[in-house]
Amino acid sequence: MEQRNWKIIKFILVLSILFGVLFWIRTTIRNEFSRSMRENLLKLSNSISAMEVDLVSERFPNILVYKSTFQGEEYESIEGLKKLIKALPDYIYGEEHAFYEESYISSNILNVDNKDYFVVFTPKIENYEVTGVLIQLHPANDSIKLLRTVDLMFIILFVIFAIAFAIATFSIDPVTTYAIIVTFTVVIVFIVYPLYEAVRLTFLRTGTFTFDVWKTVLMEKNYLKAFGNSILLGSLTATVSTIIGFLFAFLVTRTSIKGKKFLSTFATLPVISPPFSLTLSIILLFGSNGLITKQLLKLNWDIYGLDGLVLAQTMGMFPIAYLTMVGVLEAIDSTLEEASMNLGASRWKVFTTVTLPLSLPGILSSWLLVFTNSVADFANPLMLGGKFNVLSVTAYLEVTGMNRLDRGAALSLLLLLPTLTAFYLQRYVINRKSYVTVTGKPSGRIVEIVSPNAKRVFGGIAYLIIIFLIALYSTIFMGCFVKNWGIDYTFTTANIVEALQRGKKALMDTTLLATVAMPIAGVFSMIVAFLFARKKFPGKKTLQGLVLLPFSIPGTLIGISYVIAFNKPPLILVGTAAIIVINYVIRELPVGVEGGVATLKQIDPSIEEAAQNLGANPQTVFSTIILPLVRPAFISSLSYTFVRSMTAVSAVVFLISAKWYHITMQIYNFSENLRFGLASVLSSVLIIIIFAVFGLLRVLVRKSEYLEKRIVQQ
Repeated sequence: MEQRNWKIIKFILVLSILFGVLFWIRTTIRNEFSRSMRENLLKLSNSISAMEVDLVSERFPNILVYKSTFQGEEYESIEGLKKLIKALPDYIYGEEHAFYEESYISSNILNVDNKDYFVVFTPKIENYEVTGVLIQLHPANDSIKLLRTVDLMFIILFVIFAIAFAIATFSIDPVTTYAIIVTFTVVIVFIVYPLYEAVRLTFLRTGTFTFDVWKTVLMEKNYLKAFGNSILLGSLTATVSTIIGFLFAFLVTRTSIKGKKFLSTFATLPVISPPFSLTLSIILLFGSNGLITKQLLKLNWDIYGLDGLVLAQTMGMFPIAYLTMVGVLEAIDSTLEEASMNLGASRWKVFTTVTLPLSLPGILSSWLLVFTNSVADFANPLMLGGKFNVLSVTAYLEVTGMNRLDRGAALSLLLLLPTLTAFYLQRYVINRKSYVTVTGKPSGRIVEIVSPNAKRVFGGIAYLIIIFLIALYSTIFMGCFVKNWGIDYTFTTANIVEALQRGKKALMDTTLLATVAMPIAGVFSMIVAFLFARKKFPGKKTLQGLVLLPFSIPGTLIGISYVIAFNKPPLILVGTAAIIVINYVIRELPVGVEGGVATLKQIDPSIEEAAQNLGANPQTVFSTIILPLVRPAFISSLSYTFVRSMTAVSAVVFLISAKWYHITMQIYNFSENLRFGLASVLSSVLIIIIFAVFGLLRVLVRKSEYLEKRIVQQ
């Protein structure tokens, strides 16, 4: 009891001292700003008093004036200004100062037409004599906002320190509490607040509250059809991509098939290229004048529409499923599989009753992530959609083509509905069962449950997909040495020199920003995943839903929301590198969190409890136990964040500036101008950079020895 009382006294004493220090700093800043502002205001006012009043309004349209002379002459910029000025409590005092050739700033702020003004009394001097009084009204809104911002920052700093010190003083587990508060803060500031601005835009586009935008969106047949098409496309793409991703992940982690590194490399290749690169390759190979369909096979196949979109999105998005599931399959302890086979279960029975159910968290997470990427994608549908309109493209065209920001925001917000439905369905299914398989040191080997014939079939399917990918990417690399693909196939190396010269700055900017975002997103996603999988706290389900939201929001809407939200105090980030890095981290956060949660569900919490019982603090438990065991998911998070940052398109187009440009926009501009050779060069360089980073990650962050397994034949 005495110790608790001492903590309370110390807490109050420290907060009192802090409040005094911060209040002194705040007062000093306000006083210094007010003094500087008054000096500048008096200088400007004295200069204006020497001018003719009719010239003041011309040169300074924001300044209102009222002139009164001893001869009874009066002038006012707007009607009724005289009455407002004379109603000031210190009007007579200010007028007397002007009579004695002294300027005076009123202590009162005057509001005219909902605008605040400083009131300055200055003498009107002619021939060295005071002939009257010139009262000037200078805009005060900006100064008042700045002073209020200073007060707000004072309050925020005090509250932040008070909360942090209270947690450190009274909390049993302050580190976890800090992590929860920081996570909530990040989500509110960089997800909820911009989303609120987007929602607000749909109701207050013209400054008045109205439902007209939503009535139009929900009643227009074209919009509703586009919404249905988005759901259909997302479902087909997610299903096919998850099947292919699981096939590759299973072959790499649960079989002794040869060429695992080769399979893994090509399983991640599509995600590391700009989203429109594969689309262009598909058009050039299978389009109306495609090399394969037209020149070789003489087919009349129309690639534009649902078929082409499913093909392009599946080839570009199945790596998301692979990267998510490879860590989950890698962490499954094979003891249960081995025991089932020893008891006489068939290979198919073991797969369907043991391996597949234990993989369910990864499968559902993969399907969800691919689905949300598909419905929010606009680059592929924009180029391959044809008459098959989807909601993301419709919203993008409303914003960029029609300049109807309100409708574009409303259409984009509709995509939250299927995403949230998928999220809660996934949570409902997963939370009904336990998927724990790692209860200590995992088994060091894997019993191969697939027969040799099945392995050959699955391997054959995987290699057919790889051959198709090679054909697509060959188009990109060959395009580097073709003068103009599809028009002039003359061999040339001029593309390389020109592309590197014109894209050098964009390439350096993109690489730097992606490198900064990669570790931030990786570590933060593992911390959030640990909180979701291991901790119970108020608002946990709400926080889980909010963390997933960035994948459900089209990039165009995120870009617009960030521009609206962070182009004004207190966070002015537009035009800086920070807003691009924040966009990278927030947009790719769900991948790392979902992968981390799926892996943590397979690790028995008793391992962490044992370490805590032996005296390890939360930081030690997280760094020495959690991170090593979730290392596959951690590497996947780092990799995915980097490649998605390097290949981002939709949101970045609104956030780039002359100082910070992006390589994908440079590639897209080259493609739009039919300079496919230049686009191929930059795409190839981008792929090489990302592969180099992948290799470096594999070297620096080695796979945990506890998760390494040897394949044995059964």
